[in-house]
Amino acid sequence: MKRNISWFIALVTLVSGTALAAGQNPSPVQRFDHLVRADFFAGIAGDGTRLDKAIDRCERILEVNPKHPEALVWHGASLMVRAGQAFMKGDMATGGPLFERALQEMLEAVTLAPDNPGVLIPRAAVLLEATRNMPPDMGRPLLESAVQNYERVLDIQAPIFSTLGDHAKGELLFGLAEGWNRLGDKEKARRYFDRLIADAPTSGQTPKAREWIATGTVPKSNGASCVGCHK
Repeated sequence: MKRNISWFIALVTLVSGTALAAGQNPSPVQRFDHLVRADFFAGIAGDGTRLDKAIDRCERILEVNPKHPEALVWHGASLMVRAGQAFMKGDMATGGPLFERALQEMLEAVTLAPDNPGVLIPRAAVLLEATRNMPPDMGRPLLESAVQNYERVLDIQAPIFSTLGDHAKGELLFGLAEGWNRLGDKEKARRYFDRLIADAPTSGQTPKAREWIATGTVPKSNGASCVGCHK
């Protein structure tokens, strides 16, 4: 996951623009991502103490309300990071149970709040990254589920999509395009890359869309961080 951290951060931080544009009340309770995402991203980058902080905050919320969907999805996402770190060390005995629990918690969160972009986007972004190096028989169903989450967000956004900034539109459309490309559906991938160019011409993802159309390959991230766009 480290290899694509900047793009991953960009996708997850779409929660901000999407949730508010979709008409959700921007109260501290509903904007749960603001409470955990900085520590979560630091954890992805290797800061175990910050990742522990994000997990602890989620767990304190879940002690009060075990069915809090955003706390569940971010807790599951954090466990997925821990699982990935364990796998990288060859510690399958630790990583395996963490991975399964992460999947279960993120799925439960979506079941509880199937129309909440603040739940759908973190789950989709985590799965899009986590499946990159998985065997196809394991990774494909999870990748399909991630793309379905993004499709649902796009449906929710449809009435206000034209009012969003190019950055927000570009990140979501790029996630959909890349997801379908990885699933082997070039027609759908092309549709979203074309839409990205048309609807979000100033997005940082537009050059990648043009390169895919020219070469059939999605270029790797240049490492530019997106965190500052969402403070």
